[in-house]
Amino acid sequence: MFFKGSRYQNVDTNTIADARGRAVRYKKTRFIVQPAIASQHVVAQSDRIDLLAYQYLRDSQQFWRVCDANYALWPPDLLSVSGRRIDIPDAQD
Repeated sequence: MFFKGSRYQNVDTNTIADARGRAVRYKKTRFIVQPAIASQHVVAQSDRIDLLAYQYLRDSQQFWRVCDANYALWPPDLLSVSGRRIDIPDAQD
């Protein structure tokens, strides 16, 4: 159901029966494993997380990897303070 490269691609799926006995499928919890850090980026006011992902990882849809490297649950929070240094994961990880 998730596209190739999705952060949920390798997360196992569980099934549970609801009150009517219908099978309900859901994804298990995705635990964040600290990736190898390749570099750091100093946040500028004009930064966008998808553009940073493309710049460093060559794939704008991998923005979630930058978030994971910095334990950010909400991408805008990661870029909310100009001058802040954020970790950039290794592109090969």
